[in-house]
Amino acid sequence: MARADKQAAVSEIVESFNESSGAVLTEYRGLTVKQLQELRRSLGENASYAVVKNTLAKIAASEAGIDGFEDLLTGPTAIAFINGDVVEAAKGLRDFAKANPTLVIKGGVLDGKPLDAAEISKLADLESREVLMGKLAGAMLASLSQAVYLLNAPISQAARLAGALQAKAESDPTILAGGAPQDSSTGPVADAAEESAADEAAGTEAGDDQPADA
Repeated sequence: MARADKQAAVSEIVESFNESSGAVLTEYRGLTVKQLQELRRSLGENASYAVVKNTLAKIAASEAGIDGFEDLLTGPTAIAFINGDVVEAAKGLRDFAKANPTLVIKGGVLDGKPLDAAEISKLADLESREVLMGKLAGAMLASLSQAVYLLNAPISQAARLAGALQAKAESDPTILAGGAPQDSSTGPVADAAEESAADEAAGTEAGDDQPADA
């Protein structure tokens, strides 16, 4: 390979290191071209998979400030540069390696920190970002259910509910204590709603007893 071509190849690997959140170093000895294509497809948008020369990868890793790759760069080498969900990329590589034992995961780097093969396997066991975000969103929605109940009510009714809830909190401070979210049909907000509705009904009946203005 000509010197200019080597420099271009090194620059491309350095750029891949710098633009990715992580990288996983693998040995693909024994994999067919078709299997490599399948691996790339399985990674999808989460990572790109590039076959590299060890000597050029060593230079590129050094220029990118990545340590711990020198001893791993032996045999036919390919690097998965992770651009999407790190956990999903690790799962894809792990699952493919289970189905195709000739793919060997040697180690990697995540946010500049070196990882060994065992740590990458643990990373693959974590829940994906989408799953974690879904659980977080669910928890937030549950905790905000009572607030939404108030926000969706007419302004006058919401004011009465808020006042009733404040009165309950003053008489029973445990209402404001932390704990599992309550269903909107039960708990202090629902109680406050019932009291407010009762007060409103009482006011209406009282008004009906008053003589109409002439």
